[in-house]
Amino acid sequence: MRYGIKSVNMDDIAKNLSVSKKTLYKYVKDKNDLLRKSLAMHARMEDMAISLICEKDHNAIDELLEIAQWITGVLQQVHPSIHFDLEKYHPEVWKEMMDNQQKMVYKCMSENMEKGIKEGLYREDLNIDVIAKIYMSKMDVTFDSTIFPPKEISFSEVYREYFRYHIRGIASEKGITYLKQKVKEMLK
Repeated sequence: MRYGIKSVNMDDIAKNLSVSKKTLYKYVKDKNDLLRKSLAMHARMEDMAISLICEKDHNAIDELLEIAQWITGVLQQVHPSIHFDLEKYHPEVWKEMMDNQQKMVYKCMSENMEKGIKEGLYREDLNIDVIAKIYMSKMDVTFDSTIFPPKEISFSEVYREYFRYHIRGIASEKGITYLKQKVKEMLK
């Protein structure tokens, strides 16, 4: 996550772990296998962190704000080439990761919208299925370095704007008022 995928080889990994390459290969077949296992572990940790946030009894907007804050912190630790390296050099691992992430995001967004509608913070006329799918499909764009070059704008900044754009699109008047109040508090 710190140096990018292509620039790190199995010798570097073995050395960093203070094990021989032979020992490393007892646990993984190759770099693809290592990536697959690493990303699966990262996805489990991400799912756990988001589940813990959702269990906190926040309202729907506060819940999404905390999730967004957590994701922004994670994104700040990710080397800009990770997305590109995975997609170009490890397409099967990339596809698996994206499929799993989309399922998780869909579930999280759907549950959050149901909660927000019940609380009156989101519009009652939302088509939850459609909006959750739109949200999932646009997530990939936030990581597209041709659209948002990392030297010009950080992933976390793009994500924050995308997130606010999403909330404003689904929020009721009550929700927009609440969001404005929260953003003012956060800026202080």
